[in-house]
Parts: sequence; structure tokens; C-alpha cells
Amino acid sequence: MLDSKTPEGPLADKWTKYKDHIQLVNPANKRSIDVIIVGTGLAGSSAAASLAEMGYNVKAFCFQDSPRRAHSIAAQGGINAAKNYQNDGDSVHRLFYDTIKGGDYRSREANVHRLAEVSTNIIDQCVAQGVPFAREYGGLLDNRSFGGVQVSRTFYAKGQTGQQLLLGAYSALSRQISKGKVTMYTRHEMMDVVVVDGKCRGIIAKNLVSGELERHSAHAVVLATGGYGNVFYLSTNAMGSNVSAAWKAHKKGAHMANPCFTQIHPTCIPVSGEHQSKLTLMSESLRNDGRIWVPAKKEDAEAIRKGAKKASDISEADRDYYLERRYPAFGNLVPRDVASRAAKERCDAGFGVNETGEAVFLDYASAIERYGNTEANIRGLKSQSQAEITALGKEMVKAKYGNLFDMYKQIAADDPYEMPMKIYPAVHYTMGGLWVDYNLMTAVPGLYAAGEANFSDHGANRLGASALMQGLADGYFVLPYTIGDYLSKDIRTGKISPDSPEFKTAEAEVQSRMDRLINNNGTKPVDYFHRRLGRIMWDECGMSRNEEGLKRAIQAIRSLREEFWKDVRVPGAINSFNPELDKAGRVADFLEQAELMCLDALERRESCGGHFREEYQTAEGEALRDDDHFAFVSAWEFTGDPGEAKLIKEDLVFENIELKQRSYK
Repeated sequence: MLDSKTPEGPLADKWTKYKDHIQLVNPANKRSIDVIIVGTGLAGSSAAASLAEMGYNVKAFCFQDSPRRAHSIAAQGGINAAKNYQNDGDSVHRLFYDTIKGGDYRSREANVHRLAEVSTNIIDQCVAQGVPFAREYGGLLDNRSFGGVQVSRTFYAKGQTGQQLLLGAYSALSRQISKGKVTMYTRHEMMDVVVVDGKCRGIIAKNLVSGELERHSAHAVVLATGGYGNVFYLSTNAMGSNVSAAWKAHKKGAHMANPCFTQIHPTCIPVSGEHQSKLTLMSESLRNDGRIWVPAKKEDAEAIRKGAKKASDISEADRDYYLERRYPAFGNLVPRDVASRAAKERCDAGFGVNETGEAVFLDYASAIERYGNTEANIRGLKSQSQAEITALGKEMVKAKYGNLFDMYKQIAADDPYEMPMKIYPAVHYTMGGLWVDYNLMTAVPGLYAAGEANFSDHGANRLGASALMQGLADGYFVLPYTIGDYLSKDIRTGKISPDSPEFKTAEAEVQSRMDRLINNNGTKPVDYFHRRLGRIMWDECGMSRNEEGLKRAIQAIRSLREEFWKDVRVPGAINSFNPELDKAGRVADFLEQAELMCLDALERRESCGGHFREEYQTAEGEALRDDDHFAFVSAWEFTGDPGEAKLIKEDLVFENIELKQRSYK
């Protein structure tokens, strides 16, 4: 059984008590301690900037040409914090409760409460950095609602919240780079972690421009490398997003926790054909004011699919606002897993509205009229025509969501101000990741994981606007405390040598794998295998899973992995810029990690959050948990074969929240 190292005492006092009793490193000693940060998204940039500000020597690595290109920049909708600015009953406890419930009671209470506690500090930090959050008429910070909650706690910067937050973190990071406290390695990819005498003491990195391998040593390593949604090939993630850093850590002793917990986001632009290499997210914030529906009559849906009818031809009485019908208490703002399954159910029943039958409508007509009437009243306008009301409403919607509407129009070639958007669920986020304890340390001493790279806060389903919250909480306010407690024991260690046998062995293993890929002389490109893997995963381990399909997927993945190593073709040279070689290494890791995902889904014989086993559902088609047998974290230990990983459990103890079936009705 795993030890989470959760502090004793009342839940609300654990984090404060922890900070009061940890070991510290004095400023003079910090100058002799090195820390490596891999990944420079929100979690990585904020951690690197914070640790450098405290006095540590930091090396930061990213495979992009700038930290500003981290996938965090793509986040749209907002960031949660329990500020209660709307005076609508929000509190730290309510954010904690909503997050535990939204995750279907599969997360660690202490970690989630700490996240809720520090959420308020994040907003203050970001405002001080100059992040341009939206403001109300009087100048106060504005909030909007997101799924799975009944309060407005989401702070936002139009539809570009991730970008603005990352620029804030990047500015803090840049300051430390200019001071010489952070050494920034762009266009570098971590190829392996190095463990010396049981402790993580560095990494092997590849210069992606020159192709050279480099050894980098440190007293501790932090992985902030994001999630593994691209195992499905088509996802909303940046195309470069991968599992490789986390998987390499897993093969060196870090446990992979709950890998089957994958978030399918309900509002994405549908797949348009085999030519696609990624999908586009339409922010959850659009569910604030948009209404989701399909035709109530199957013949109307068929006519729309054939182009014989348009959405505007369907009368209000013949529309099925199915989320409002099924979940009246939360309506269109149910959690993402619930909304996604509901969309799939309607489309599977024959009510889909695009050519493939896999799309539903997200309609802003009601919001435009509502905002138009409100604005007319504010301006003291009387006896306005419907056209004038509509024009005013469009102005207000544009002010809130204009960049999102523009993006949809450019991609879908349709005007969402005039016609409803067509949306469908797509892979977006992974709640699973490296197992970490309360300190954010993996099972390998000295190796930490932050942000989406770890599993710690979201259980089986992440609530909207909580990813940015977790990334910045880990980087700004958690890791700077917890890593110091560990590093306090290293003040007499001195510099870690990169010339030890462990570094040499790790480098040789990386070189050998690259040699094998470049010299394979196969006939198929890397993308051929990645697409096939993605199809297997989406069909058998996507929005719904079952025992037969998961067993079939495991066999198919093993066969595909064997075929990959026999027949993949990697062009170019090994000692130069070669993105196909880099991609091949990442896909090779996906082909191993995918099998573990399916194994985890197979062994978890219940439905919870984003993990929906068809055999375990209520009479109404909702997820049916089995708390007697599966109220634990599944942490998998690598044994040499992903299909033979060893399951280690961390029991989840709920002392402050009653375990019960989720209901959003």
C-alpha cells in the first residue's frame, strides 16, 4: 500500500500545519543546490521562476523554441478560485467539495483541499503580474460559471486565459533568466531520467537542433510535461504533446496512476475527415450562455444531415435541449464527462446533425436576444425592433466570446452569430499521470511531477477551469515548499557529477534506441502507426469501454507495437535536426503506455467520471461506482512489460465528504 505522506490533523489545518513544520534551506545553501525543471507550461514556468527567485540554481528545458509555445497557451475559458466576488455562496470548502464530487470521488481529499486553499493566492499573484483578467463595469474582476458547479468562480481573459496566464509566468521566468538564476534550454527534449543511489540526480536531454545528447545533473528533477491525450492521435492537444518524459520516469521506478482516466471535452469542432492531425476545442465557457440541442424528431435530424433542412428550420417545439431535460438543476453546465456521454447517446440514437451523424448544436440565439434586451434597457432605449435587439445582443456576445466565434467561423466556414455551432466530444485532458504523494514527489526520491503530468487533484473527471488552477498552484505555491523539505538534506552533498556510471549507462541506452529507430529500414511512416493506435484507443478505450473491447484493444496494441518496430521508417540522419526521429520515439512510448491504459480500464470494474464501463451503469445510463471495491488510486509499477505491470493501491479515505452517487439533476 502506498503512503501518500498526508499530514495529520483536521483537513482545513493540514497545509498550514505542514508548512509550519517542514525543514527549510537557508539562502546561502540554496545557492549551491541545482534543480531541473522539464517543461515550461504554466506548472513548469511558475515553478522555475519561483524556485529561482528563492535562490536555487534552475535549469529549465522545453522542446519548443520558446516557453511561450507551451500548450498551456491554448487554454481558453478561465481559472477557478474561491474568491466569492459574486457573493453567491462560494468558499474554499465549496470549491473543494465541487472538485471532489466532479472527480466522482476518486481523488485525495488533502491535495484537493490544499488546491482550493491556494486558489485565491493565484489570482492575486497573476493580477500583480499584470494578467488582464476581465472586469465588470465598476472595475472589479469579473467571473463566469463553468460546468459542475452552481456558483460563478471562474476568472477569465476573454477566450485567451491560458495565453495571458502563461505570459505572466513567462515574464517571471524571463526575469530569472536575465538574472542568471535560470538557464533556459529551448529545443531540448528529455530522453531519460538518471537515478543514482536510489535518487533522481538528473536527465539525459537531446538538443533537437543538432541531434546531440547531453547530460544534465541536479539535486532534484521536476517533470511538468503535461498530459498524454495524443495517445488517441486526434485530440485538442498540441501535436507535439506526448507522454515520453513521464513514461521514461515510469520505467525508472515512478508509478503511473489511474492512466485510464481520460477527459473527453463535450464542446469541440467535430472530426471532418481522415486528413486531420488534431482537433479544436471550443471553450466550455460557451456553455455559460449557449444552449445545446438536437432535433426531437429523427426525420428532422436526417434532413439536416442531408442538407435538406437547416437548424433555423426546426421550430422551438421540435428541439430537444437534452441536457436541460435530463439535468434540470445544472442544465448545460453539467460536468464534462456527463455532457460528453449525453451527446454521444443522442448521436448514437440517430439525432446527430452533421454528415457523419456525430455532432450536436450549440446555439446562441437565446443569449443574443437576452443580452440585446438587457443592453437596450441599460441604454434607455424603447420600442426597439427585433433586428435592433439582435444587433445589440451580438455586440455583447462578441465582447465576451468574439475570438472564439471568429475561430469557429474560420475553421467551420459557418457564422455562429447566425447559425448554431456544431460540436462533438473530443479527447482533451488526462486526469491520470505519475503518482505523487502530498509533496508532489513520485515513487523515485528527488523526482517530482507537477501540473497535468501528475494525477493528484482531479480524480476521474476534471472540472472546467481547474487545469490552470492546478498548474499554477503546484508551481507557485506548493512545490516551493515541498521540494525545500527534501533538498534540506542535500546541503552537504555538493555538485552532482554528470560523469558517473549511471549517467553514462542512461546515455548509452538512449543512443541505442535512437540507432535502432534510424536504422530500421521499414516501409511505413510514423504517422501511419500513430493513426492506427488512435483509432484503436478511441474505439475501445474512449468515451465508453467494455471488457471485450479492452481485451481486444490490448491484443491489437501489442500487435501494432511489434509491427512498428519491424516496419517503421524514419528518414534523415541521427546527428542533425530530425523531427521524424523525435516523433518516432514519442509514438514508441505511446504504443507502450496505451496498453497500460487499457489494462487499467480493464481492471477498474466500475464506472466513474470519464471512465465509463458499459457493464456498470445505472438504469438511467449514468456512471455506477463501486466504492466497496474501487475507492483507491491505481498506481502501476513497471516490470519490463506494460502488459504485466504490477498494481499497487493507495486507498482513498473520505473523512470530510460523504460518498454518494453523483447527481446533477
